[in-house]
Amino acid sequence: MFRSLSLAIGIFVMLLGVQCLGVERVELNIRQKSAAPPQRQFLFDNTPQVAPNVTYTPPSWMPWVLLGGGAVTCLYSFTLSGRGGGE
Repeated sequence: MFRSLSLAIGIFVMLLGVQCLGVERVELNIRQKSAAPPQRQFLFDNTPQVAPNVTYTPPSWMPWVLLGGGAVTCLYSFTLSGRGGGE
């Protein structure tokens, strides 16, 4: 089970590195409900309040570190024993 878990983590980290290569910045549109009690204008008035956007720019070294770390984790998972024992 540890072998498959480490392989899945390695593949996920490698895919995250490939995604960081393809994007220049990431903008998150965050919607949050208001803390005040809702006004009773309509029966189903669930319009969320819009918060300011959050922008993240990944550093230039991040994709390569994620790709390298994911590749090393995948290679490590291939060298693990297929059986559950520590042989």
